[in-house]
Amino acid sequence: MVCLGNICRSPLAAGILQYKADNADLGWVVESSGTSRYHIGDPPHRMSQKVALSHGIDISNQRGSQFAKEDMLTFDLIYAMDRDNYADIKRMSGELWNEEKTDLILNELYPGEDREVPDPWYGNEKDFREVFDMLDKACDALIFRLTGKEG
Repeated sequence: MVCLGNICRSPLAAGILQYKADNADLGWVVESSGTSRYHIGDPPHRMSQKVALSHGIDISNQRGSQFAKEDMLTFDLIYAMDRDNYADIKRMSGELWNEEKTDLILNELYPGEDREVPDPWYGNEKDFREVFDMLDKACDALIFRLTGKEG
């Protein structure tokens, strides 16, 4: 899961998907990163942590990291939160770019529409909750598409 700073959207997405994958005994490893270097080593935004915890998901141990082109080789799927993140992933991947394993996360709900997860960075708790709900539904759709199991 990739966003810009790796403290709001992508930690939420990774936390949600890991939680659901664990509950479904899928054996998946889900990680997140950002395309920028702004928050390397930082924990997720306090509102991301609060909203996740209100759903029983603890993301407090995650730490910000930057996307690296080798992630194209390491991970089976890479999801961007918005079009700018997607373009940055493509640029940063260079010769390792693989379009077949990279997509916008909301395409799991709305195939081919390239809808974006809004960045709640300057928002309030309501904005973070709306982002959580979007990502929660997208993660359910992803699990169902890949496994046929309910998320």
